[in-house]
Amino acid sequence: MSTGEPLKIAYSPCPNDTFVFDAWAHGRVPGAPALDVSFADIDITNGMAERGELDVLKVSYAVLPWVLEEYALLPCGGALGRGCGPLVLVKDPALAGGAGPDLSGRTVAVPSERSTAYLLFRLWAADVLPAGVGEVVVLPFNEIMPAVRDGRVDAGLVIHEARFTYQDYGLHCLADMGEHWESTTGLPIPLGAIIAKRSLGEATLKALAESARASVRMAWDDPEASRPYVRAHAQELNPAVADQHIGLYVNEFTADLGEDGYAAVRGLLTRAAAEGLVPAISPGALAFP
Repeated sequence: MSTGEPLKIAYSPCPNDTFVFDAWAHGRVPGAPALDVSFADIDITNGMAERGELDVLKVSYAVLPWVLEEYALLPCGGALGRGCGPLVLVKDPALAGGAGPDLSGRTVAVPSERSTAYLLFRLWAADVLPAGVGEVVVLPFNEIMPAVRDGRVDAGLVIHEARFTYQDYGLHCLADMGEHWESTTGLPIPLGAIIAKRSLGEATLKALAESARASVRMAWDDPEASRPYVRAHAQELNPAVADQHIGLYVNEFTADLGEDGYAAVRGLLTRAAAEGLVPAISPGALAFP
């Protein structure tokens, strides 16, 4: 499995990804294919996937309809869960209003229009905001909370460790996209996926899945081993926040999507296609070799 050139992979510097890939990236998973690692935020890796760059990528589930012809979804290594959805934040809690949230005529910053967070936001808005949203602007996710705090936008859709730190910016949670998703579907929240080029062949794809599972389990068995890697790349330097991040986003679905995980992914993409947000995927497109 480990012969040949290292496979080029890109994932985010966020604690959940560095925790998951630490053992594999550092050659501690026996027989695993060697990796040539690059770090990039998920909006960047989504674009890489659409252009067919790199062998393996961590991407938003939202981008799958555009890339599944060239890439296969791995059944492990990604981020799904419960109680871990994106949040809509505001500086002025009065925006919630007596009759519920109201963002009509308001500007909302989002991290990417090809992100799962954005799909969940649009599905929530379709259900909850009868007057819709004023204007959507795209900002890097680390700039969203300062923009809301400083009044440059009225609301912001946040992901990652912002869930644990938004109160430090004097912000308030208007709505939890994951809470809405779970209450309306009963399914876990699909966030980030691991994909690999189909051209690598079935044997290599299976080896990648086995290696991802082994790397996750090794991280769980010895969490201290991954700490230097996590801390070296964490954009939120507080170790307690990094640990919260890992605890929330690395779970049983990271080791194996399982029936509920696949149902969540299908449900997200089916609902989004029905709203005209993504192309419909073909039957069997999510199947793993």
